[in-house]
Amino acid sequence: MQHEFWQSRWERNEIGFHQQLVNPGLQRHWPNLELPEESQVLVPLCGKSLDMLWLAQWGYRVLGVELAERAAVDFFAELGVTPQTTDDGALRRYSYERLEILQGDFFDVTAGQVAGCSGLYDRAALIALPPDLRADYAAHLQRILPYQARGLVVSLEYPQAEMDGPPFAVLAEEVSGLFAEDWEVEEVERVDVLVENPKFLKRGVSHLDEVVFALRRG
Repeated sequence: MQHEFWQSRWERNEIGFHQQLVNPGLQRHWPNLELPEESQVLVPLCGKSLDMLWLAQWGYRVLGVELAERAAVDFFAELGVTPQTTDDGALRRYSYERLEILQGDFFDVTAGQVAGCSGLYDRAALIALPPDLRADYAAHLQRILPYQARGLVVSLEYPQAEMDGPPFAVLAEEVSGLFAEDWEVEEVERVDVLVENPKFLKRGVSHLDEVVFALRRG
């Protein structure tokens, strides 16, 4: 993980990647996974995403993982609540009702810590990682998640030569290749979101698609 890069972004409040609204693809496609209420959902590299709050409001238990302590602290502070904090292996656990965040390096998360997670939601993890880390990320997910997990992965597609990541362009072929060994991968939505992302327009990106994949394991 690029510890110094992400820690400094949060400390300087350079978090243009943080979305002020719940992801529409999550709202449209999460119900189709038919995960039972009270299922626990793993959200890697969660930041302070409002998507976690949406999942909790729909009756799920949420377990985010986030490198930056500032993000974990701000998430609960902006909800106006005080979480319990405990050390949990190499990470620190913040807990409040249905919402928990493990603060630390995602690659330090163990199978025991996510043993209750039958759901996965990745809107910001895969696209935050450079190419040399994406295969390690997918392999770690496969090692730690229970066998019959299912979830959504959201990626971005744009001409990588037109802008340096993060967020990186991760094409559908790569997503399928990363997860095909252990998961059924289905592209369920592709939306042109360039006009909704002025920072991409400003940097000269010619097209930008947000792509939602449903993953099922077992």
